[in-house]
Amino acid sequence: MRRRVVLKAGLVLMSTATAAAIMRPVGAAARVLRGGAGKWIARETPPPVPVDPSKRIFFTPQEENLVKAIFDQLIPADDLSVSASDAGCVVFIDHQLAGSYGKASSRFKGGPFQEGTPEQGDQSKLTPADIYKIGLAEMNDHCRKMSGKAFEELPAPQQVEYLEAMEAGKFTYKTIKSSELFTQFLTNVQEGFLSDPVYGGNRNMVGWRMIGFPGARYDYRDVAELKGQRLEIEPVSISDRI
Repeated sequence: MRRRVVLKAGLVLMSTATAAAIMRPVGAAARVLRGGAGKWIARETPPPVPVDPSKRIFFTPQEENLVKAIFDQLIPADDLSVSASDAGCVVFIDHQLAGSYGKASSRFKGGPFQEGTPEQGDQSKLTPADIYKIGLAEMNDHCRKMSGKAFEELPAPQQVEYLEAMEAGKFTYKTIKSSELFTQFLTNVQEGFLSDPVYGGNRNMVGWRMIGFPGARYDYRDVAELKGQRLEIEPVSISDRI
């Protein structure tokens, strides 16, 4: 069923229900509807399973090398932190793409699909997993035709130039806009660099240490009275609480 039809059907149901309420006899009595299996009981949420950084479950070796080269140009090693790959960002997105995020499980995927506005978010029929599989292949095909080399084989300055052109939307790929593919890479490398280490990224909490984020702490009594001072708080991962 098309999305427009679904919306129209919803409006019809709303108007029908409203009309029925208006036309109900004055003497009609309200009913109390009961359901469920009794009193709600709080239960613990299962903790996340820590990612094994030695395993790759989505990328091929060739794709992993390409993603590593891209991510390490977006977050290179410098005097502030380690590179994206050393921080586990490739491991992070590899496992994310193999799960519900990669399948876009929480997103409506029934169509119709058409160009939207930035405020409407992603309107593509492609899932994040599709974007990576298709986008990486199209990017490297384009790079080989343009330079004679795969992206990961280019010298660092040329890699930067290529990514800058991608960001500006100067390249035409067959399926995906180069600017949108760049945005996907940038978003995911940022997520990996600042994620909880339990998900494979932010190894040794390097991202949190760099920005001074305390992580999954629940007790700040020892620093609650400090004002105008840098809080030298040791960050805590969810994995430390499991």
